[in-house]
Amino acid sequence: MKFILTLLSVFSFLFAAAQSTASKNVSTFTLEAPQLHCSKKIWLYLPENYSKSAKKYPVIYMHDGQNLMDIKTSYAGEWSVDETLDSLKAQVIVIGIEHGGEKRMEELTPYKNEKYGGGNADNYLKFIVETLKPYVDKNYRTKTTAKNTAIWGSSLGGLVSFYGALKYPEVFGKVGCFSPSFWFNRKEIFELMNQTKSFKTKIYFLCGDNEGDADMVEDLNKMEYQVNTKRCECQMLNKKLIVKGGKHNEKLWREGFKKAYLWLF
Repeated sequence: MKFILTLLSVFSFLFAAAQSTASKNVSTFTLEAPQLHCSKKIWLYLPENYSKSAKKYPVIYMHDGQNLMDIKTSYAGEWSVDETLDSLKAQVIVIGIEHGGEKRMEELTPYKNEKYGGGNADNYLKFIVETLKPYVDKNYRTKTTAKNTAIWGSSLGGLVSFYGALKYPEVFGKVGCFSPSFWFNRKEIFELMNQTKSFKTKIYFLCGDNEGDADMVEDLNKMEYQVNTKRCECQMLNKKLIVKGGKHNEKLWREGFKKAYLWLF
């Protein structure tokens, strides 16, 4: 059951026949990913009037790009990231990374699961850090420091976002960690957090209490506690929201995105 729920938004190559809902501020490009031996379609959101200013902007790197900004490419509904940011007149760039379809589980999981396999997140993150981010910083006006760079995702995307923050604290200073599938690598991810000496990353945790996984809330609470042992709670670097009745789906993540964005930025 856990595996089915985690893969709820997988295989978005089964494109919906619906009309595109992408904002006029959204475009796409394709970039080679040598670390993954493939190319990746990238969804790019630029703030309103980007072309008319000389400002630099913070950047959010998000997984499962198919489900973020367009109902036409989504599997089970979109996050409406673009419409939300348009409504806020948000001063931020968003980079949505195409998931690998049948390779999604491999790309978004840090360690091999005894039952389900996976475990190629190190190469996926290397693509983001060594190829994608340098490309974005070169071609767009970005604020390049960690405090202006976020990594964000849900389900396995939540897991890899948290892992990415642990592996690259000098790159990612903010994390949107929605419904993280800690169960997939529970032993390893908690051990890695326990071994981390200092953790100054700003994190927004979100999950529902009706996600179909009885361990979701428990894991989230345990991880928040471990994070707090690495820094003073007075720093106010964590926010946790457990949504009553919230299920493991785009509706939960879409409705939680605005508050999370405003808190992180």
